[in-house]
Amino acid sequence: MGALRVLSVFLDVILVAFMFAQCGARDLDSSYVTCGSVVKLLNTRHSVRLHSHDVKYGSGSGQQSVTGVDSADDANSYWRIRGKPDKVCQRGEPIRCGQAIRITHMKTGRNLHSHHFSSPLSNHQEVSAFGENGEGDDLDVWTVQCGETYWERDDAVRIKHVATEVFLSVTGEQYGQPIRGQHEVHGMPSPNQHNYWKVMEGVFIQPSIDPARHDEL
Repeated sequence: MGALRVLSVFLDVILVAFMFAQCGARDLDSSYVTCGSVVKLLNTRHSVRLHSHDVKYGSGSGQQSVTGVDSADDANSYWRIRGKPDKVCQRGEPIRCGQAIRITHMKTGRNLHSHHFSSPLSNHQEVSAFGENGEGDDLDVWTVQCGETYWERDDAVRIKHVATEVFLSVTGEQYGQPIRGQHEVHGMPSPNQHNYWKVMEGVFIQPSIDPARHDEL
C-alpha cells in the first residue's frame, strides 16, 4: 500500500512537470512573429507605423504609395506576414532570422515592393505596394535581419529587399496633399538607425494543433 502511494505521488510530480513544460513551450511560441500573423510595424527612429492606402505615387512607378503614419489606430497600417511565392509557409510557424517573406497590406491586398525607381522626396529607392489579392512578383520578397534564431516580437529588426538589397527605411521627409503629414518610406543601401522596425499591435497566429495542416500564406 505504501509502495502504491509513493508511485501515485511520483506520477503526480511527473504530470505537474509535464504541464509546466507545455506552458513554457506555449510561452516560447507566443514570443515570436509567426507566419500568417497580422501586425503593425513601427520605425523605431521616427516613431511612425508602416502604412499604405489606395493612393498612387504621382511620379516614379505610379504604384500604390507606402508611407509612415504617427497614428497607432489607423486600420490601413495592418500587414500580413506570408511566405515567399515558391515556398510553403506553415501557418503559425515562427519566422526565422534571414527568412524570405512577403508582407501584404491587409486593406488592399498588395505586397510591400521595391524596384529601381527614385522615391519622390528623398531620391532614395521607391517602396510601393504592388500586386492583386496578395499575388505580385519576385520584387515583393524581403528578408528579416535579426540577431537570434527567430524574429522575436520585442526585437528591433531590419527588413531587407532581396532583389535590390536595400533596407526598408524612414528618414523624416513628409508629404503634402493628398497625404499631408505622412512620412516617406523608402529603401536605403546601407544599415543605419533609420531602418529599424519593431512589431506593435497585431494578431499573432499560433501553430495549428494539426501537424499535418500546412497553409501557403
